[in-house]
Amino acid sequence: MKLLNRSSLIALVAACLLMACTDNSIPQEGKQYVLLPTLLEDETLLPVTEVFSLTCSHCRKMEAVLPQISSEAGADIGKLHITFNRSAQVAAMFYYAAEMQLGKDPDHTFMDQLFAAIQMGGDTTQADKQAAIEKVFASSNLISPYQFNQQQNEMMLAKVKIAERLSTQSAINSVPSFIVNGRYQVIVSEHKDQSQIANTIRYLLNK
Repeated sequence: MKLLNRSSLIALVAACLLMACTDNSIPQEGKQYVLLPTLLEDETLLPVTEVFSLTCSHCRKMEAVLPQISSEAGADIGKLHITFNRSAQVAAMFYYAAEMQLGKDPDHTFMDQLFAAIQMGGDTTQADKQAAIEKVFASSNLISPYQFNQQQNEMMLAKVKIAERLSTQSAINSVPSFIVNGRYQVIVSEHKDQSQIANTIRYLLNK
């Protein structure tokens, strides 16, 4: 009987040690996430905010799995269009042109269509791209930014200006990414799938 108890104890200890060695469920600072250089405080930022660009092909792929990440993380996900270069700044105007008219983040169908229009390549002319973008806005009964009056243009640029400030303060130079509680940046490339991303977001929300 004593031998059995001792064997059981050894097996239990071994199992615990194995779990300790293989448990990677706790995100690590410097790997799965980093501390932002400054706390981002703005009413436009939700506790969980995706940082993206319409010019980024990886961001388009991320768009398809955002609902799952949101569900598994137990949090709504807002959006911040990064403006770290000229092409991203221009693309941000189209995103915020839609957001300001809707009064909320555009839905996934609209976003996928806008990604496709912005990322048209090959022999696409500027006129073709403009026509594609205008079609996306028209399909959702929105005014194309190409047709904005002065007041609408000023409203759009004001939103872009906020995005530029937050982009600079965050110092994020790679997208897609996520900001949590205005304090942490999730390093997407250090996660195997959307479930791991959701796990890190959930961890940071409670940190």
